[in-house]
Amino acid sequence: MSRVLITAGAGGIGRAMADAFVAAGHDVWVTDVSAGAIAALPDAIRGDVVDVSDEGQMAAFFAKLEAVWGGLDVLCANAGTKGPTARVADIALEDWRACLAVCLDGAFLAAKYASPIMERQRSGVVIFTSSTAGAYGYPNRAPYAAAKWGMHGLMKTVAMELGPFGVRANAILPGSVEGPRMEAVLEAEAKAKGMTRDQVYEGYAKGTSMQSFVAATDIANMAVFLASDAARFVSGQMIAVDGHTVNPDPQV
Repeated sequence: MSRVLITAGAGGIGRAMADAFVAAGHDVWVTDVSAGAIAALPDAIRGDVVDVSDEGQMAAFFAKLEAVWGGLDVLCANAGTKGPTARVADIALEDWRACLAVCLDGAFLAAKYASPIMERQRSGVVIFTSSTAGAYGYPNRAPYAAAKWGMHGLMKTVAMELGPFGVRANAILPGSVEGPRMEAVLEAEAKAKGMTRDQVYEGYAKGTSMQSFVAATDIANMAVFLASDAARFVSGQMIAVDGHTVNPDPQV
């Protein structure tokens, strides 16, 4: 039984991960900025309200986690936000920074405070939730794409630094995932491009070989696999779960 921490784990992909790890018999602790979502968690999932972009909150939370659990076996650095939908020339610096604060700073802080714990126990797995936006350019979503590209450099560095301590690090790159967050993206892009929501949806689906969106459970299943001994020599990898993206922005 592993001790699994999932940031932004009370909803969306994070909640799917939490449910999957619980189903596999692991202890799960999640953080989230939504107090309501934390309050609604089932008894099998422990939760705390934490802003991943706030170092003070993250430091205090990890101290609490180590005091309660005595260690950490799996970190799923999952927190993210879609950021603004606009051309680079039209993005305000404060909106750029707000997106990177959650997507990239949050991943960095999670890795920063998990690393010493895993080093001391000489074992552990770090899984970053990235995006196929971190493998391509992404018109109208520059902050999000930049954050996910940056995450890959962070992940590979963590893998190199912690590998000698028996710790692995990988990044999962979801494609278009069915759910509320993607619906917000579809609506924003439809408005920015003068299209309907359904036209944007169809474009995204046709931009993959399998011509379909993926489910949050598909991402969760990959996380459980990467945390398992079956993946004991998988490290430093960017693994897409996206139905094979062949055109990241087919509407352009």
